[in-house]
Amino acid sequence: MRLNRFDTSKIRVRSSRAGGGGGFPGGRGGGVGCGTLVIVIIGALVFGVDPGQMLGTMEGMQQQAPATQQGSGDLSEEQVCTSGPYAQEACNALTSLNETWQPVFQRARVPFQDPILDLYRDGRVSTEGCGNASAAAGPFYCPADQGIYIDTSFYDQLARMSGTGGDFARYYVIAHEYGHHIQNLTGLAGQVRSLQQQNPRRANELQVRMELQADCYAGVWAGKNRNLIEPGDMEEGLKAASSIGDDTLQRNAGQRINPEGFTHGTSAQRMDALRSGVRAADDTVCDRYFDMQ
Repeated sequence: MRLNRFDTSKIRVRSSRAGGGGGFPGGRGGGVGCGTLVIVIIGALVFGVDPGQMLGTMEGMQQQAPATQQGSGDLSEEQVCTSGPYAQEACNALTSLNETWQPVFQRARVPFQDPILDLYRDGRVSTEGCGNASAAAGPFYCPADQGIYIDTSFYDQLARMSGTGGDFARYYVIAHEYGHHIQNLTGLAGQVRSLQQQNPRRANELQVRMELQADCYAGVWAGKNRNLIEPGDMEEGLKAASSIGDDTLQRNAGQRINPEGFTHGTSAQRMDALRSGVRAADDTVCDRYFDMQ
């Protein structure tokens, strides 16, 4: 995808590597929001961690207080964005995502705030709103501080899982996380969290809808910038989406396919969500995931 070079005046970026992965002292933050652990099942199956245990860890993380991130101000946004090819790609994508979604919010008269992108690698990250996380968590969105957290070493893992190292697969990941930011800004994430608390038996079903809608939003962003899409991009994105479907992850881990344990949707569902967003290039097509609450 031929994205323009990032514009540091339009994005907020930092790198936790400058802080050495230090932790935050006690207190209390926000609860786990829908989409906080966006690819928890990936981390669970790839790194051999029990999904329930990982989710519990994230719940515990968010009982810690927000605090000033240690050392994150040592690098300028320009330095963060030029620290490596993955970083520059992510900054290019974030600039494009902000430029694409801000007008949508303005037209809908919904207040818009761009997210903060935090890039780290091969270690732990200290969030300002959700405590600490390790690389095993995979990319995630923290609603408490409106931060998108990406361990760039995940991109290498994704390339092995999907069989494609193309840039569109990586853009899909950050655009998906941005989709959770959209859900947070519109209030949908909070509404769904409330529904999950009221009816725990529907928690997984509602979480799957959230993830599929985020996939759809990722597709809408690409569709709105279809003039920048190159041959092979869609195939890369669809392969990435397929490789992280719940059924495929369970199968590859030698587990019995258990629909009741799905948190992100099947490979077919994730590919369909991404594809439908691209084709429509209209965020209203993604409303279908919550037509029946």
